[in-house]
Amino acid sequence: MTEEQRQKLPVVIVCGLHSEARREVVEELLSGVPHSVALHHDLSTATDGTVRRTLRDATGELSAGETPLVNDCACCALREDLVPELQRLANSRLTRLAVLELWDSVEPKSMAEVIAVHGADSFEVTNVITAIDPTLVLPCLANGDDLAEAGLAAAPADRRTIGDTWARQVEYSPVLALTDNPAADDEDRALIRQLNPTARQVVVEATVLARLAVAGFDVAAAAAGQHPACALLPQEADEAGVSTLVWRRHRPFHPERLFHALEDLSCAAARSRGRFWLADRPDTLLSWDAAGGALCVENTGPWLASLPDAAWAMVEPYRRAAAALDWHPEHGDRCQHLVFVSPGLDRDGLSALLDSCLLDEEEYRAGREAWKSLPAAFDELLDPV
Repeated sequence: MTEEQRQKLPVVIVCGLHSEARREVVEELLSGVPHSVALHHDLSTATDGTVRRTLRDATGELSAGETPLVNDCACCALREDLVPELQRLANSRLTRLAVLELWDSVEPKSMAEVIAVHGADSFEVTNVITAIDPTLVLPCLANGDDLAEAGLAAAPADRRTIGDTWARQVEYSPVLALTDNPAADDEDRALIRQLNPTARQVVVEATVLARLAVAGFDVAAAAAGQHPACALLPQEADEAGVSTLVWRRHRPFHPERLFHALEDLSCAAARSRGRFWLADRPDTLLSWDAAGGALCVENTGPWLASLPDAAWAMVEPYRRAAAALDWHPEHGDRCQHLVFVSPGLDRDGLSALLDSCLLDEEEYRAGREAWKSLPAAFDELLDPV
C-alpha cells in the first residue's frame, strides 16, 4: 500500500437483503477494527419524504440525522448525503475504517462508483462484502416479487425484483460472509459458490473480516465483470444437486421461436444471465438477466464487430479482451453466451430448448438480408412506445 493510499480513509461496503446477517457482519467489523465507525442510511422512512442517517461505533450510536428525498428517490438522497459524510470522517483523521452498511435493496455497484468518483484523495472503497444467511439463498433467489410489494423499493419507478436484486448483490462482491446457521446444507453452500465462484467465502468472524475489509477493490474491474458485454460468467459445475450450464453458440436466435420460449427459459433455473443475439438485429448486443422467474432483456449497444475499426480505440480493454475470447471468423464477437444456475437443473432439456430457438440450417444459409425479414417478435420488449 502506497503512502497516498494510507492517507485515504478506507471504506468497506457491506450489503445484502439478509438484514440480520448484514448487521452481524457490521458488528464484527466494528469490534475487530479499533476506531472504526458504521454509516447507515435507512430508506424505510422514504415514504415520509426523508432518509434517516445513523453513525455508530462498537459502543453504540454516535449521531443521527435526516436528509430529504432527491427527485422522489431515496437512493438519490443516499448518494447526495454519503459523500459529505465520508468527507467529514476523512477530514477528522480519527477514523481508521468506515463501514458503509447499505440498506436492504441498495446495490453495492452504484455506491462503489459514487465513492470512486468523489473520493479523490480523501477516501476510497477497499472492499465489498455481501452478508449471507445460507438458508435464505434459494428463497431470495426464487422470489420474483417486485421490491415495491415487499416495501423495499428505493423509488416509485423502482421495478427491480427481490430475486434479481439479491443475485446482483452476491455476484458483484469479491467477499461473501456467511453466517453460521446450522440449518444450512450442502445445497445452500453449493448454490452460493456457483452464483459467484470467484468470490472468497468466509465465516462471520472479526479477525477475518477486519483483514479483508482493507484488502483492496478495483471499481472499474468490478463494473466490467458485471457488464453484459464482458461479464465474468460462471463456468460449468455440478455439486450437491446444484448445476451450472454454460450454453455458447455462434448461430443467431430465430426471434419468434425464442420469444415463444421465454417463459419456459426464464423459469428453467433459479438464476440465468448473459448475452445473446437475434437474427433480425445482427448488430445489437442483448443482455439476459433472470431470477425468480422474472426476465429482463435489454439492448446494451452494438457488438464490437459492427463498429468501424476507428471506434475500437474508445472501447474499454476489458471488453476487447472478452470479445477476443468469443471471436468467430464470420460473426466476430456476436455469440450466444448464457449461463443457468439452479438446483435440479434439467441440463439436457434446457440445452435442447435453447438449440431449438436457433436458426435452422436453411434459415441460416439464407443470410443476413433474409434474416432481417424474420418476424420482429422482440420489438415490444426492446422498443417500447
